[in-house]
Amino acid sequence: MADLSTKTVAVICTHGFDDAEFAEPIKAVKDAGATVQVVAPKKETLEGKKGSTAEVDVTTADAVGTDFDAVILPGGTGNADKIRMDESAVEIVKKHVEAGKPLGVICHGGWILTDADVLRGKTVTSYSSIKTDLKNAGANWVDEEVVVDGNIVSSRTPADLEAFNKAIVEEFGKA
Repeated sequence: MADLSTKTVAVICTHGFDDAEFAEPIKAVKDAGATVQVVAPKKETLEGKKGSTAEVDVTTADAVGTDFDAVILPGGTGNADKIRMDESAVEIVKKHVEAGKPLGVICHGGWILTDADVLRGKTVTSYSSIKTDLKNAGANWVDEEVVVDGNIVSSRTPADLEAFNKAIVEEFGKA
């Protein structure tokens, strides 16, 4: 397992996140030693779609310009739909990906990558219902449990979390 003890990982999300896609990647990177910051539009208690809660560490507006070592974008349709409308979240993701830093994205989380305009020429996967959106943003969409293309690690659904978590820990360790 990679040593992430010197890494700070941002998890960018809001209400309606998929509980497993939020909690399990956080556990994986923390188990590898990373510090995790939950980043959301408002400093409040977030609620996942199945009722789990999370405290926000920093707002997206305050996090713009922060030099995170890695970023995780969990799914959850409501979460992904709302977070892609947050200009600060989109700016953080765009600058992070353009800087070549690693990003893990699962399920509907890929929507924010379309708004950040960072998918052109990238091979990614996601929940199948958003594949057309990702293709329209210039991505090559494939139906695989986890895909690593450059600095983007993508995955489809909670059923793929074991492979996704292994891949993000490995890729985040290279940063």
